[in-house]
Amino acid sequence: MAGYPLLEMTYGFGMHGVKHVDVNCCNSHMDSCHNVLGRLRLFHHIKQASELKQGCDYSLFKKGILPMWEDDANKRGGRWLINLEKKHRGHDLNNYWLEVLLCLIGEAFDDYHEDVCGAVVNIRAKGDKIGIWTADALKSQSVLEIGRKVKTRLNINRNMPIGYQIHKDTMAKSGSVTKNSYTV
Repeated sequence: MAGYPLLEMTYGFGMHGVKHVDVNCCNSHMDSCHNVLGRLRLFHHIKQASELKQGCDYSLFKKGILPMWEDDANKRGGRWLINLEKKHRGHDLNNYWLEVLLCLIGEAFDDYHEDVCGAVVNIRAKGDKIGIWTADALKSQSVLEIGRKVKTRLNINRNMPIGYQIHKDTMAKSGSVTKNSYTV
């Protein structure tokens, strides 16, 4: 695949809650794709997020980082969270998730790309979520620029804020809602 740019970052793709799929096959295939075209070919052959069953997740994280709050790379971080009602599961969910993937593999976060750990899409009964995970919640300039870039790339209405939640706050929450530390 000469002629296509090599990726600076290597990512691992994960599927959680999906039955009858050899995740190791996808992960090893993902690791062997070192340029943007190779990654896009893989995404073309997997189910769209809207086709996943309730309770399933897709994740794309930098190689060596697990999509878990407890992972050393994520402990001090948080996530930009986009909540979607079930009625938006088709078009908006698929388009948003694809654009987030393109931002990650295309290294679209400019000077702040090093601060992005990965992203997760969660398919749930009450509504779906896309989270863009960052490494350090205290790097406010970085966190805010990443949020602005996400909102711009996803073409989210200016009047619809998206929120950033710190992982330690989410882990310690007593109810079903975590307060946002930042909004854009």
